[in-house]
Amino acid sequence: MSETSLPKWKLPRRGLVKGNFADWLFRNTTRLFAAALLVLILLLFGILTEGSLSSIRAFGLRFVTSSTWDPVRLIFGALPPLYGTLLSSLIALVLAVPVGLGTAVFLAELCPPWLKSPVSFLVELLAALPSVVYGLWGIFVLVPALRPVETWLGQHFGFIPLFQGAPYGIGLLAAGLILAVMILPIITSVSREVLLAVPHSQKEAAYALGATHWEALRGPILRYARAGLLGAIILGLGRALGETMAVTMVIGNSPQISASLFSPASTLASVIANEFLEATDAMHISALAEIALLLFIITIIINSAARLLVWSVTRGGRVGVRE
Repeated sequence: MSETSLPKWKLPRRGLVKGNFADWLFRNTTRLFAAALLVLILLLFGILTEGSLSSIRAFGLRFVTSSTWDPVRLIFGALPPLYGTLLSSLIALVLAVPVGLGTAVFLAELCPPWLKSPVSFLVELLAALPSVVYGLWGIFVLVPALRPVETWLGQHFGFIPLFQGAPYGIGLLAAGLILAVMILPIITSVSREVLLAVPHSQKEAAYALGATHWEALRGPILRYARAGLLGAIILGLGRALGETMAVTMVIGNSPQISASLFSPASTLASVIANEFLEATDAMHISALAEIALLLFIITIIINSAARLLVWSVTRGGRVGVRE
């Protein structure tokens, strides 16, 4: 009688047991790794919450709505660094997204083979540079170059509040520009890989229907890759929100809110970097911990919103395909 004709309970079980044990070990090991990440996030949230309890009890919601940051009188309000964080990141996105997506499209679709490797290497080199190098470049190159630009903007567009103020070169505009340079390689690299992952059948179908290169790129290619491109932009935004050293060196570190892009400001990360080592009072340390908690919550909210946005885009694309 052949082995295949035997009942299942009479078949040899040695290999089957080994296979089941290996699958069980692999499945539970990966579950353990995933649980470890969740525990790490919860632990970080718990430590930040515990450290900021004194500040939360003392200031409550006023910590987010107040613009007074006075360590001498132990009065703390995080609105100025929150404003500086969001505005500098917005400036960085406005400047970096068109350049990053355009570079990614060029590398994936239009770049000649002999030029693709050098340009890709330069993009990866920008991503590998430490933030302190960007900060030094900002101080010695970007800030002096910005002063005549800010002077020209003030002379011609000074009636707009964004371009009013003294052209010192150090301020929100310098921070936004340096953040744009820093997030540019992230957006470019991820977007390029997303565009390269688009199936060739999408392009071939467009060309078979008589589409030009621009029409094929604007239609099926970008439509297929839009969820990934959106993810690349969100990754760049996450880098901009949490960047510390380079921004600290060029933003001016002034706890004030101004409509002018030329004015010095501060960010949540720069406040922590500047004051944590010098904080001696328990309330001051608690306020800095609450700033870290606020930055942590903002990052979670933005990433969650990005997930929902990507889900809605991909779902809309699938619905469109079915229709």
